[in-house]
Amino acid sequence: MKTSTIAQLKKELQFKSSDEVVQLCLRLARFKKENKELLTYLLFESDSEAGYIESVKQEVDELFCEINVNSYFYIKKSVRKILRTIKKYIRYSGNKETEVELLLYFCEKLKSLRPSINRNTTLKNLYDRQLVYIQKKLPMLHEDLQYDFGEHLDQLKG
Repeated sequence: MKTSTIAQLKKELQFKSSDEVVQLCLRLARFKKENKELLTYLLFESDSEAGYIESVKQEVDELFCEINVNSYFYIKKSVRKILRTIKKYIRYSGNKETEVELLLYFCEKLKSLRPSINRNTTLKNLYDRQLVYIQKKLPMLHEDLQYDFGEHLDQLKG
């Protein structure tokens, strides 16, 4: 089976009734957890971006508390999983401000992690890559946000 393009899907969906579209969305949501999560974001959380950011931060806090700090191996695996989760939530939002804020929060939590990430090259490199990525995203934001997030970024670099 050949997958259709977004344009083809859009044209076809325009010919469907609203009931049929609802049924298609529900059927789509049954197949993957990510589809359900995206639909949840679009229906319930996209109206309040600040609330969405706070809920993601709470989840990140919980994930950082669950990290097994007995070995850097387990810390690396957990930190990568947390970063993947954050990137997924960023994709749902599609908002550059949300992206920068969540990545700054991740870096903040990672920097305060004990044992220190400075003792492990892989974790230090992951942290540095995120800071560089945030630095590249800053010019795309409003000037006031650039300043605020820039200050936060400088604190994390220092």
